[in-house]
Amino acid sequence: CCSANSSALLSQNERCAFTTSLHSHIHSSQRGCWIMATKTIKTVVFMGSARDIAPPWGGDSRAGTRMLKHVQSVLASRETKIGEENVKHEVTVFDPLEVFCQGGALEGDGELKSPHFFFGQGQAPPKMDAMRDVIKAADCYVIVTAEYNHSIPPALSSMMGHFGGSNYATKPSGIVTYSPSPWGGCRAAMALRPFLSELGCLPVSKLAHFPDVGGMFEADGTPKDPEHRMLKQLPNMLNELEWMAIAMMNMKEKAGPPPS
Repeated sequence: CCSANSSALLSQNERCAFTTSLHSHIHSSQRGCWIMATKTIKTVVFMGSARDIAPPWGGDSRAGTRMLKHVQSVLASRETKIGEENVKHEVTVFDPLEVFCQGGALEGDGELKSPHFFFGQGQAPPKMDAMRDVIKAADCYVIVTAEYNHSIPPALSSMMGHFGGSNYATKPSGIVTYSPSPWGGCRAAMALRPFLSELGCLPVSKLAHFPDVGGMFEADGTPKDPEHRMLKQLPNMLNELEWMAIAMMNMKEKAGPPPS
């Protein structure tokens, strides 16, 4: 009799163990599916240079076009894992050669005569409103720029400055600079740090500087030497940018933006 009771009890325990194992497997599978979920970051790239003339000693009319195309290519092909999500980028580029030209969102206003926030509700040009909407909806920003007179190109500060800081707030930014010189535009990066901080899109610590941009990249942005050690700067910076973007997105979803 005791032996029969023990067998019955053992069978019951085995059934409980099987049920627990099954539930664990189901939950593990569910977590596995969640881990593989993809989160798309809305990334706005601001191109800093509006140069459109080749120098008398020869070369591109704008060396930064090579740099911009390389950044676009890296962002388009990039997929990284952060925590339990795969992260990809949905990229929009604002280029002053397009934004300030005829038909552009800020047509003819490189001087910043008419910032968006000076228009009354519904009175701004529709294309300017549309540009503002993209900037406001972004999760992070990448600035690609040369240095002009050792500082920020005026086209960049005008383009970004047309829109108030509330559109950029609580989002991170990353800085990519370039130059034909050995310094890679690093002085512009130092000037950009307080500029971006005051707009509210705090720059991440890592920077990407590319000297001799014409020697490093083909016209389409392809690296001439795929093993060049300086190419690692961009993915390293993007690692920080993506981490910060996800952290800020999660916090805003959980608690909303900080009180003003």
